[in-house]
Amino acid sequence: MSQETTTAASTPSPARDVVRLGLVIGALGVVFGDIGTSPIYTLQTVFNPADPHPVPVSTANVFGVVSLIFWSVMIIVTVTYVLLAMRADNDGEGGIMALITLLRRWGAQRGRRAAVVLAGLGIFGAALFFGDSMITPAISVLSAVEGLKVVSDGLDDWIVPITAVIIIGLFLVQRRGTAAVGRVFGPVMIAWFVTVGGFGVAGIAGHPDILKALSPTYAIGFMAGHFDIAFFALAAVVLSVTGAEALYADMGHFGRRAITRGWLFLVLPACVLSYLGQGALILENPANISSPFFLLVPSWARLPLVVLATAATVIASQAVITGAYSVAAQAAQLGYLPRLRIAHTSETERGQIYVPWINWLLMVSVLTLVFAFRSSAALAFAFGMAVTGTITITTLLFFYIARSRWGTPAWLIGLGASVLLVVDLLFVAANLTKLVHGAWLPLLIGLTAFTIMTTWQRGRRIVTAERERREGSLPEFIAGLRETPVQQVPGTAVFLNRGGKTAPLALRANAEHNHVRHEQVVILSLETEPVPRVPVEQRVTVEDLGSTDDGIVFVTARHGYMETPDVPAALARLDPAQTEGRLQLGEASYFLSKIELQRGPEPTMAGWRKRLFIATSYITADAAEYFGLPRDRTVIMGSHIDV
Repeated sequence: MSQETTTAASTPSPARDVVRLGLVIGALGVVFGDIGTSPIYTLQTVFNPADPHPVPVSTANVFGVVSLIFWSVMIIVTVTYVLLAMRADNDGEGGIMALITLLRRWGAQRGRRAAVVLAGLGIFGAALFFGDSMITPAISVLSAVEGLKVVSDGLDDWIVPITAVIIIGLFLVQRRGTAAVGRVFGPVMIAWFVTVGGFGVAGIAGHPDILKALSPTYAIGFMAGHFDIAFFALAAVVLSVTGAEALYADMGHFGRRAITRGWLFLVLPACVLSYLGQGALILENPANISSPFFLLVPSWARLPLVVLATAATVIASQAVITGAYSVAAQAAQLGYLPRLRIAHTSETERGQIYVPWINWLLMVSVLTLVFAFRSSAALAFAFGMAVTGTITITTLLFFYIARSRWGTPAWLIGLGASVLLVVDLLFVAANLTKLVHGAWLPLLIGLTAFTIMTTWQRGRRIVTAERERREGSLPEFIAGLRETPVQQVPGTAVFLNRGGKTAPLALRANAEHNHVRHEQVVILSLETEPVPRVPVEQRVTVEDLGSTDDGIVFVTARHGYMETPDVPAALARLDPAQTEGRLQLGEASYFLSKIELQRGPEPTMAGWRKRLFIATSYITADAAEYFGLPRDRTVIMGSHIDV
């Protein structure tokens, strides 16, 4: 259930409108930062004379490009995401990882191979999002700071250093969380949208004919009459829809209604007015293509606008960085990445998390991009590939779900999918023409992340199968303990386990090698459900192992893929009646089975994938810390497994 639904259901009617207004303001501050700063660089990039396929500046081309931008935003953002994709949620959560979860669940239930294949494609889309997370902060902050060139030519040499300092500061404060600064994000973005929309109106007033570009005939005429130019222009036009995935991914935090209202009533009008105003400015003087966004404002307002734009792009970067944390955390919960250390940075917002390993990886990657490309125009060639790939995959997954889950008529699916996928694939094809100019970068990042994620999933299955073989049957092990009792020591021991079919390695080692067990034994299975969060009342269950007087109980603790397991907190919810009140959880000892991986002779995977899997395992978070176990009462017992 989304935050909006939960809040609205529990809030008295007179205050409900205030709550919803707060959600809209919050969404403006987090969700729309990326797409809301696209007007800074989109038109400038389309007409950039340094582009390998430049668009000549002419009246017809300006009308065509502005119309193409407007209808691209309407089709991809408004139709694909706001009207369609956001209706496909996983208990209120959105984003491509939520779609993957739904596909895995329904594919397993119905045995459909297509769902499995599409889920794999979705993983590649999630991998491309990591590329987007690296490029967005670099291009957004660079484009804002580049406004200094309009203020003074002598500030050119300071653009890259200032950008680097802002980015370093941005990543250094991530561990403090966004809770403290989140309250100012919304008002800043409201000021941003009002400003860019207002200056757009001023530009339109100087050349009102630009309003004709709202007609689709100009976009269609541009594509049909100048396809050789318009096709290549799509690689830059796509910059106007960057951040569309954020609308969907952040749906769980603000709700579909809040995001839809923010988009339709403020963000969309402001962005459209800015694009129209910039188009009018270029019609007035083609020389303004150098920086139409900043030249649209009077000279006295340019420095304040640079400051406001920098603040807006920092917020845009914050949104995509937080999105990367969420995607990584969800991927780890679903078994596509190792267990990562996750810190929750807010006591009231469950979705605000900080993942240190991802944070430092992103910081190094973003700084590398800034110093390597040194301008937003150069980065723009690379930016579109990640965006178009993710959008196309999201469209495919949505229509499959619409057909398989909702039973939408095939003719309607075919009509809608053909129109939207033609648009998406045109953008993909146009960006492929920039392959040698930088579009290879997000593809390389995506392929690398995809390889790591699929290799980890494959290796994890191999290790789990070997571990289950060594652990042996849990019922048979328990029966053996009853037939040949071992010495019992006072106290309660909790053994973390994977499922309920096999015996924990640590428990088996204690019984077979140390010939001892605790009087009270809890075998705890931690399960990640294919939903974002599990209701508290469904958190733990106790199962019968066949006897009520041998002191051994089996407990299952369930968590959603967006939750971090807390073992002591989960066990504290046990009903004493279910365990006859004998468990001493306040003084319990916790036992973990640690697996040391090494390359084996069996051809389970290619040699390079074995090395990659073992190398990836080194970033696994400390299990005791991840599960919230008390250090002074945790025992770790190791075992080697060949991959």
